[in-house]
Amino acid sequence: MQLVQQILFVILAATAVWVFARKVGAIRRNINLGRDEELKDNPGARWRNTLLMAFGQKRMFDKPLVGLLHFLVYAGFVIINIEILEIILDGILGSHRLFAPTLGTFYTFVINFFEILAFLVLASCVVFLLRRNVVRVKRLNMPELNGWPRSDANFILSWEILLMSLFLVMNAADKALQLRGYGHYGEVQTADFWVSGIITPIFAGFNTSTLVGVERSAWWLHIAGIFVFLNYLPYSKHLHIILAFPNTYFARLKPQAEMTNMPEIQQEVLYAMQPELAPTGDAAAEGHKRFGAKDVADLSWKNLLDAYTCTECGRCSQACPATQTGKKLSPRKIMMDTRDRMEEIGVAREKNGGTIQEDGKTLLHDYITTEELWACTSCQACVQACPVLINPLSIINQLKRYLALEESNQPSEWNGMYSNVENNFAPWKFSPDDRANWALELNEEGS
Repeated sequence: MQLVQQILFVILAATAVWVFARKVGAIRRNINLGRDEELKDNPGARWRNTLLMAFGQKRMFDKPLVGLLHFLVYAGFVIINIEILEIILDGILGSHRLFAPTLGTFYTFVINFFEILAFLVLASCVVFLLRRNVVRVKRLNMPELNGWPRSDANFILSWEILLMSLFLVMNAADKALQLRGYGHYGEVQTADFWVSGIITPIFAGFNTSTLVGVERSAWWLHIAGIFVFLNYLPYSKHLHIILAFPNTYFARLKPQAEMTNMPEIQQEVLYAMQPELAPTGDAAAEGHKRFGAKDVADLSWKNLLDAYTCTECGRCSQACPATQTGKKLSPRKIMMDTRDRMEEIGVAREKNGGTIQEDGKTLLHDYITTEELWACTSCQACVQACPVLINPLSIINQLKRYLALEESNQPSEWNGMYSNVENNFAPWKFSPDDRANWALELNEEGS
């Protein structure tokens, strides 16, 4: 029987890792749809971002209570799952609490520490469920979250509550069997557990076979639940648990409000000011390069990594003045749409044997509308608000550039300004020679 359990465990673990690796590979290929962008400078500053933003969750603490609860869920869940190592080894070797004899009293301390974290994670997840579904915090109940995104968040929170509960029930039943000195449970004696010890007396009236069934069921369901959670992550917004680290490391280090200019446009302005520098002949006849972005392949791999890293927390949309004044724009939706478009292309590519075929759709227009884009004022509020250094504005600006430079599709009020800049090198309808004439009146008044 023990050998059968070991074989089943190895099969379960191997299958979970294989399925997870396949999906991770698909996500990697989707991110690589983007054009290249060099982001390897200043590794010291990049590691600092990773430590402060991903590990330390610095920006989460602008809302102290929410930041603390989120930190407890994140750090607690990660730390608790260190005990997965023991479960995996127990499952493979057919042992029970492998590390207990070696670590002695320290083992009990570690498990007690894990139990306290488990209770805090459980309590925090309950609070988050109430915030979403009873208190109904505005940013967690916006239109773009209708349907699957809202169900996804509730499912993950409920799953974490279930996993923590199974962990505590497993320990409580184990301790009850230790007290009875039953089989290998009696061979590994630990001190009382601080949290699960509270519910251990509940099992006093259970017969031994039932108690073994409870402990084994909790053990199997806990590790199976971890494997299910692992394979659910790539389909969920909670993929940020993993991607927050590379995303913060590769965040752009330029000053936040500094726009990235297009070299081709800079050259055009230079040639207008200094025509003698303009290329001639074959150089001038080179093929046209697309300005801005129309679909995900026109964005950079970092833009696409941003989209997969989005936590859907809504802090960007909460900070966005366009969103808050009733405009159609929501920076969170921009990131969700970009990710959905990548997934659509990726699924089609897998069906076509790895070949990408045109499907008649684009990120611009089919997913994100011009009304959303032109509502953006480029104020950088969304960039400043993101806890994992995502930059929705970069995507928005590239899509707007395509609209303006490729489709001449911009608010009509802007056309006059564009014409003046092209002809007069300034937004005003004055020739360069007459631009300073307004000051003559000042000179006359002064005299």
